[in-house]
Amino acid sequence: MTDKPKKPHHVYTLVVQVGRKPDDGLPEGATGAGLVCYASGVDEAEAVRETVAVLKQAGLAPLDVTGHGTADERRAAGHEIGTEESALMARALAENAVIVAQIEAFYGDDQDG
Repeated sequence: MTDKPKKPHHVYTLVVQVGRKPDDGLPEGATGAGLVCYASGVDEAEAVRETVAVLKQAGLAPLDVTGHGTADERRAAGHEIGTEESALMARALAENAVIVAQIEAFYGDDQDG
């Protein structure tokens, strides 16, 4: 029996914009939210697909996903990654999971910038 070697997983930092949906758990009056997620995947496309699926299962309405790369890619771009963020990334990798690290509700015209 020959097993195909597993491709290594990486953790990607994703920023997801969500809209409103009934019973989505967002605060009253919010027009949507921005979420910072850490997602495990063999590539960024898989991490995005998994994140969108998990958020839909949680009753949210993902509208847009922006990838910010792996921790190594972010460090190479000059980003500082603190110990708490590193711990969440390690957890996402260990559990092959999507971790929602931050949610910021949008009100009114917040989504426009």
